[in-house]
Amino acid sequence: MFLSQEDFATVVRATPLISIDLVVENLAGEYLLGLRTNRPAQGFWFVPGGRVQKDETLADAFVRLTEAELGQRFTLEDGEFYGVWQHFYDDNFSGQDFSTHYIVLGYRLRVDDSRLTLPVEQHRDYCWLTPEALLKRDDVHDNSRAYFIRQGKGKVPGL
Repeated sequence: MFLSQEDFATVVRATPLISIDLVVENLAGEYLLGLRTNRPAQGFWFVPGGRVQKDETLADAFVRLTEAELGQRFTLEDGEFYGVWQHFYDDNFSGQDFSTHYIVLGYRLRVDDSRLTLPVEQHRDYCWLTPEALLKRDDVHDNSRAYFIRQGKGKVPGL
């Protein structure tokens, strides 16, 4: 279902959005980050992901988002559920007049990065970083950094 900008603004003002974030690891143990062009988190490095649409199953959303964000279709079974996260932003897609709240379903996904075709839409650049390297950078958004911090030790669970 397509919403007008005005209707979508009403939704963002009044409710949390449901999204899927993709914690994508390549075969070298590095993780994918994109430099965001859109609000919220504009200008920060962030993991790929996106909103779940109305009447869309999580399985369908996962396939759609991986194709849109990675240029390759993956199924929900290809990923590993990584937990539920909350993201709060002082701004929104249209400016700073109201906040944005996401309930995020995190999924880890291990890929052969040579097979990805990363689009330049939501992100104007991409990089692959180790957890240690990305945690040292100030330009990685805190909501993405959180995926790589486990009890303050800077380790990705399961590694």
